[in-house]
Amino acid sequence: MNRDGLNHKLTALQLGFDDYYDVPVHWRVLKDRVEFLADFKKEVLTCELEPQETLGLQLSLFKRVLDIALSSLALLALSPLLLLIAILIKLESRGPVVYCSKRVGTGYQLFDFLKFRSMYKDADKRLNDLQHLNQYVSGNSEGGLFLKFNNDPRVTYIGRLIRKTSLDELPQLVNVLKGDMSIVGNRPLPVYEAELLTKDAWAGRFLAPAGLTGLWQVTKRGKKNMSSDERINLDVAYARRHSFWFDLKIIMRTLPAMIQSENV
Repeated sequence: MNRDGLNHKLTALQLGFDDYYDVPVHWRVLKDRVEFLADFKKEVLTCELEPQETLGLQLSLFKRVLDIALSSLALLALSPLLLLIAILIKLESRGPVVYCSKRVGTGYQLFDFLKFRSMYKDADKRLNDLQHLNQYVSGNSEGGLFLKFNNDPRVTYIGRLIRKTSLDELPQLVNVLKGDMSIVGNRPLPVYEAELLTKDAWAGRFLAPAGLTGLWQVTKRGKKNMSSDERINLDVAYARRHSFWFDLKIIMRTLPAMIQSENV
């Protein structure tokens, strides 16, 4: 959103509107946003009126400052590695170096989500043919609310390497720097996944910040036996108890969790 758009949004919020869009929005995304505000606006406003409002504001501000500092330092320190990965991706297969997709973050807000491209150019067109490989379908829940494929044939050789070490996620440091995401939070979801999490307690996961790393990543990331219900429960648990100190614990556990033992 440009400066004029931000000014218009600020004016709309000051006038009492709940949200403002200055770009075309898919009706399903708009529907999810309205349902989220209808379900959780009262809860959020109640929390804001409690005596700890000032403390909560200070923690949020400190979290944002920490996000800016960590993402800036990481981008600077890792710039040679980022350049090397970009060159390898470009040499191996045709297509852009960075893959950009719409994701749903905090409060069902939509933003452009960045990753190093790890798949061949026609990957999205082959999605429906690979449903039988979805690790979440074989979980304990009924059907797969999320998509993650075992030995995904759409993934390139370099893509498999950077996925296994989570290096494909590094461009999201730009998302953190822009304010789309935080270092720690719940994973922002593709629109088709977020559409399935708008009822009951599941939607509570969107009350937490969208994050580069989070509770489910350091708990059972990359494991074939991760079910949809388990992942949702971890997201909801983080939304209920996230704090500065809890975030620090997750950050400390992130590096060991970055190395996946399975090709998912």
